[in-house]
Amino acid sequence: MRSQARSVAIDFRSANSQPPQTVLNSSHMNREQQLAKLALALPDLPSPGGNYLSAKRVGPILYLAGVISSNSAGVMTGTVGLDRSIADGYNAARACALTQLAVIKRELGALEAVAEVISVNGYVNSVSGFEDSPAVINGTSDLLVLVFGEAGKHVRAAVGVNALPKNAIVEVQMAVRIEQA
Repeated sequence: MRSQARSVAIDFRSANSQPPQTVLNSSHMNREQQLAKLALALPDLPSPGGNYLSAKRVGPILYLAGVISSNSAGVMTGTVGLDRSIADGYNAARACALTQLAVIKRELGALEAVAEVISVNGYVNSVSGFEDSPAVINGTSDLLVLVFGEAGKHVRAAVGVNALPKNAIVEVQMAVRIEQA
């Protein structure tokens, strides 16, 4: 099963973007221009679903609340291993990364204000015993490295869970270090 998971993820990426090892981070393009080169745009931000903040700055660290997978059609729903594939999960994790980048831009004014991505916690709505949560959360990690280059590499947890809010496929929480002026 593990080799099949890698194959699905690789096929998905090659069909929709440059391979993860191809970093677009160029001194001639800002990070939003890099997203545009990937044919990606930052989404509209959802409102927090409770009594919490979308982001909180503590010194040079910006902590980002978890965001669930959504796109222009709404929440991306389902359970990986039941009615959703690893590639669907990868796509959902990538959507979460785009939402987090939109939160960062709102909070800091520009993606260039990020010195580095520190951590990513990814949660995959999956069947019991699902072993390939890392292949799903690679959707977030790969996009962050494409946009931020080496500064996008981070520590990470990729965990399978039996439910997420609104039956979302993926939820991602992050922390980034802010450039000091």
